[in-house]
Amino acid sequence: VFFQIFDAFKSRLHDSNSKVNQVALETMHKMIPLLKDNLSPVINMLIPAMVDNNLNSKNPGIYTAVTNVIQALCQHLDNYLLLQPFCTKAQFLNGKAKQDMTEKLA
Repeated sequence: VFFQIFDAFKSRLHDSNSKVNQVALETMHKMIPLLKDNLSPVINMLIPAMVDNNLNSKNPGIYTAVTNVIQALCQHLDNYLLLQPFCTKAQFLNGKAKQDMTEKLA
């Protein structure tokens, strides 16, 4: 059930409607402190959905929301869980998103 919920939620994290996208990111930000390391089974699916289009967004609301989510992940999850997905994203993103992910890795 956990996978089914987050599989459906993942689509909202990169929805073409920016308002839906932003609300999904803000909701994710609220869920992270509650779920913490319980997110480990879905973290490799969620991180790409969160950062792929959002971290280079020109929409300030979306950019702020995704950076807040990344910060919450770093605060509430074991860094070991984040290392691989963050490395992968830092390797394949471009522009400001690549810079942001590289800074988080450092």
